[in-house]
Amino acid sequence: MMFKDIVEGMYKTYEKKNKDYGNSFDILCDKFGLVAAAIPLNNKVERINSLIKNNKSYVNESIEDSLLDLANYAIMTLIYLKNNGENK
Repeated sequence: MMFKDIVEGMYKTYEKKNKDYGNSFDILCDKFGLVAAAIPLNNKVERINSLIKNNKSYVNESIEDSLLDLANYAIMTLIYLKNNGENK
């Protein structure tokens, strides 16, 4: 699998979730600041650590799923920063 294939899959997931949930990520960041972006990023890192320690995947989320979610949240945070003139 190539980098481009993974990113295209991430984009499809992002589009689907934004359609389902709206732009709740930006709304939270507007309301609570960048800490709102740090929380899901941290949650994903903690989930990945747990999956690695336990050496297994759970029914609802594998290490791969968590890594993809982490990457999407990181990109969403970057987009939020760029769209709001923040450079932190």
